Amino acid sequence: SEVLAAEAVSCLNRAMATLRDIWEEIGIPEEQRLERTDVVKKHIKTLLDMMVAEEEGLKERLLKNIALCRKELDTLCRELHLCPFETEEESTILQMEKNLRTRVEVLQKQKRDRKQELKALQEQDRSLCDVLCTALFSIDTASVPSLEDLDRYRHHVASLNTLKEQRQEEFVSNKRQIILLMEELDHTPDTSFERDVVCEDEKAFCLSEDNIMALQNLLHQLEDRRALNEAVCTQLRARIITLWERLQIPEEERESSA
Repeated sequence: SEVLAAEAVSCLNRAMATLRDIWEEIGIPEEQRLERTDVVKKHIKTLLDMMVAEEEGLKERLLKNIALCRKELDTLCRELHLCPFETEEESTILQMEKNLRTRVEVLQKQKRDRKQELKALQEQDRSLCDVLCTALFSIDTASVPSLEDLDRYRHHVASLNTLKEQRQEEFVSNKRQIILLMEELDHTPDTSFERDVVCEDEKAFCLSEDNIMALQNLLHQLEDRRALNEAVCTQLRARIITLWERLQIPEEERESSA
């Protein structure tokens, strides 16, 4: 900086010497030369004052940005449940402003990412709760979720997905058996629940815990009816055989009747 200042003074001296030579060649009187020199001095002073004011303005803007960044960082750290950001006290104003601004941008991105993930998890949660008829995960949506909150939410959604798959498999398996039993028993679905079960659109069936239990009960009822029918058939066959024997029905006629 000292070398640059010396060069600036040298340039100024050369310029003034050149101006004096020009004024002398022109023949400008000494009094006017002094006036012109004073004008040059004022121009230079005004230019330097403007430059100083601009740099002072830059410094003020940097200090203002530092104060704003510190304030925003404090807010972001509280929202994100992070420790306060510590700056290097020995760093320059320019470097401090850059470091704080960079940190603010990083934390703002973290905040956006957490909010976006929370929104995505809520959408999945709502969709699964509609199918499983369960309550939504309890979380404060007004604030920025912590990493622990998001981790718990991920595990919750994953467990709901697993539960949905399990119930879907159970529903499909029981539905298949129920349809076969209804056909075997020549039973036509006569309740809204039975019609929902045999409906072709499997995704329309609510996989709630109550519905799964009702599905199991329906299967057991149909199995009991089939078992009862089989027992009655066995008794009737035994009576028929007894009657055949009493009436001495020939084997050929028994086989054709059978």
